[in-house]
Amino acid sequence: MIKLSVNVNKIATLRNARGGDQPNVVRAAQTCIAAGCHGITAHPRPDGRHIRYQDVRDLAALLVGHPGVEFNIEGYPSAEFLDLVCQVRPTQCTLVPDPPDALTSNAGWNLSGDVAWLGQVLRRLHDNGIRTSLFLEPNSDQVRRAKELGADRIELYTERYARLFGSAEQAQVYAAYHTAAQTVQEVSLGLNAGHDLNLDNLPYFAEHLPGLLEVSIGHALICDALYMGLVSSIQAYLNALGYKA
Repeated sequence: MIKLSVNVNKIATLRNARGGDQPNVVRAAQTCIAAGCHGITAHPRPDGRHIRYQDVRDLAALLVGHPGVEFNIEGYPSAEFLDLVCQVRPTQCTLVPDPPDALTSNAGWNLSGDVAWLGQVLRRLHDNGIRTSLFLEPNSDQVRRAKELGADRIELYTERYARLFGSAEQAQVYAAYHTAAQTVQEVSLGLNAGHDLNLDNLPYFAEHLPGLLEVSIGHALICDALYMGLVSSIQAYLNALGYKA
């Protein structure tokens, strides 16, 4: 079955808007875990506008008590970020190419040029016992290059699929993801996906994409939680992935 990792960045965004520690990121993560999610994702950025480095440490401490729940830390591989990740040693580190001022992730890595340095980053993470993933567009050449660099998994950037879901272009757009997923299987990588997945577009994606192991969902899930409650929102996304209560 496909695992659901809940991105708790939006909890921190709401907290930071007021100051203090409410809503509490760790308590929100505890609620998600109690509701049945399989992992927690956090994406700290240099300006600390949502998840902060201390949040990452606090979440890591929480998850020590939940060995079956994975911790996924996303981010651009700056020196400071890598030092943090190697300190807390999450289950997985997903590397994204975001510039520091990016509002949200808006593209996958371009691995066509000289990216030997990224391979060195992946080796450092492996040496610390951390599973690695690269955030990629649905492009088979990029998938093969990720394998050459030493990644364990790739995470497909699903914004275009989500944006065009339900339109006349849906089938054509989805075909690129399906082809990329087949390439992932051919080169023996693991497959994750994320960005703008929601209760409308997730079921089709989860049912039809071959080899999908994990989805990371934050913004849409937290938006739904405002309407239906956090526990019910988690359960709705688990149902969308095929889990039945």
